Amino acid sequence: MRPQLALSRAPLRKESTPCPPPGPASSAEAASGHALSVRHDAGLTCRGQGVDPDALVRYRSEVLIDAPLSTVFRTQTDVEQWPSWQAAVLTSERLDSGPLRAGSSFRWTTPVPATPSTPATTLEITSTVHQLQRNHCVRWTVPADGDGIHIDEGTHVWTFTKVKGGVLVRTEETWTGEQAEADVPVSTEALGAGLEIWLKDLKAAAESRASC
Repeated sequence: MRPQLALSRAPLRKESTPCPPPGPASSAEAASGHALSVRHDAGLTCRGQGVDPDALVRYRSEVLIDAPLSTVFRTQTDVEQWPSWQAAVLTSERLDSGPLRAGSSFRWTTPVPATPSTPATTLEITSTVHQLQRNHCVRWTVPADGDGIHIDEGTHVWTFTKVKGGVLVRTEETWTGEQAEADVPVSTEALGAGLEIWLKDLKAAAESRASC
């Protein structure tokens, strides 16, 4: 849902690896100009499943990352390490053990600033993985709750494709629910802002690890 409201992340800006993870400012600088907002007729899928086709709030984007495919995929799916390279993720914990896989779930939090209709709050998101193909794609769904904020369901798909120059990462997310759909343009803007920051931070973190 990554958050801002992004169920994917909030519109604010922030395993173990021998190289220190880049901070929010360096992440943005390293990724500047690479994230592209795109629209396609067909949605992204993972093992044949995509986002909610009927959702009014949706956003898709992509970024080219100059790092090995395994590094990019591992950085994104090691969800407990998200706070080390995403400023908009305050906490993240697995609710099961072992490699991330279909059926895995994790809970994470992200700050959300005040809007004319909602107070500043911390959004709590519980993500459940439904499809995952190693080094290729992952799809999860979430509800998200905060003070004055609720998203019934966010559906998020990520795909990873090895191309000339690195790895093309594509992401698409939809939100559903009365509150999210009360103002579709505002919700879409919030969702898009969060996904663009996430892509920039993922690019910076993966490229930093690849250079070690």
